[in-house]
Amino acid sequence: MPRRYRTLHDAYIDNLRLVRMRPEHRASSRGNPCRERLNQAFVITRPRERACLAPARRPNIVFHFAEALWYLAGSDEVEHIAFYAPSLRQLAAGGRVLTGTAYGPRIFRDERGGCSQWERVRRLLTADPDSKRACVQVFDADELAVEGNPDVACTLGLQFLLRDRRLHLTAYMRGNDAVRGTLCDVFSFTFLQELMARSLGVELGTYCHVVGSMHVNDADAAWVEDILAEHDQAGGQMVALPFPPMPPGDNLRWVPAVLACERELRTGPTSPFPPPGSEFGLLPAYWQQILILFTVYRGLRRTGEPDRDLCGLLWPVYRHLLGLRWPTAGGAE
Repeated sequence: MPRRYRTLHDAYIDNLRLVRMRPEHRASSRGNPCRERLNQAFVITRPRERACLAPARRPNIVFHFAEALWYLAGSDEVEHIAFYAPSLRQLAAGGRVLTGTAYGPRIFRDERGGCSQWERVRRLLTADPDSKRACVQVFDADELAVEGNPDVACTLGLQFLLRDRRLHLTAYMRGNDAVRGTLCDVFSFTFLQELMARSLGVELGTYCHVVGSMHVNDADAAWVEDILAEHDQAGGQMVALPFPPMPPGDNLRWVPAVLACERELRTGPTSPFPPPGSEFGLLPAYWQQILILFTVYRGLRRTGEPDRDLCGLLWPVYRHLLGLRWPTAGGAE
């Protein structure tokens, strides 16, 4: 049976310790020696609590939201997401697009019949709530046809299961970096889980993360030791602030306005906040908060200093997480 945890933070620390301290194999794929465990799985019972709270990990709440919105945009453009994670440019084919990492086009772009995989799943669960077919395929076999492809999808697929008016999600991964990729993937997938649950008018169920190869690269060994030592020294106690729930209803109706504001903030470095002519004021506070995070990040990129007034507008959980990554933002408590 998969190990069960209340939050992503709990699952992350325990999974990291297991792979680092009790590996089953030593492997070295593409020149990256690592410790590895096969066929690992864990369940999170409160998937809305999707953040790591370990200061030594320095979780990046801005990137987590940026990646989720990049998926919602159906974008594969590297410059879009590289604004938040410049290292991803190294994986871009021809320096322009990401082929494996960009899950958005596979999930949200319309396919045959003018319908996306996301919409097909939503319609299926509306018509047949007990269906076992509500799956989104991410991995594409053609990715392996390109010799030396540096960007092959880590995610095989997502399965949504609606039972007793609770939406459960299982993510199937071919491989996952226990210290790096796990945080990003679980954040985005539980975000999508909540988005679908709200659209269907049901509650969140559990989230299950299933991984063929869970690994920690040797290059990150010292970092992992620091994260685990910090956790042990604190007696496992971290500042815990609840994540806010997504607004009721189909939140995709707000996404075009959110994406338009994000694009203006990303491409217009001197444009005021909120962007003139935007629909920022019409958005629910939940989505406004994400855009405030992006605005604070833009200022940090430009000047190295946070806008204290904007930081003061953030909800406590976001202010705290921002401070874990950028201590000058003064969010860590």
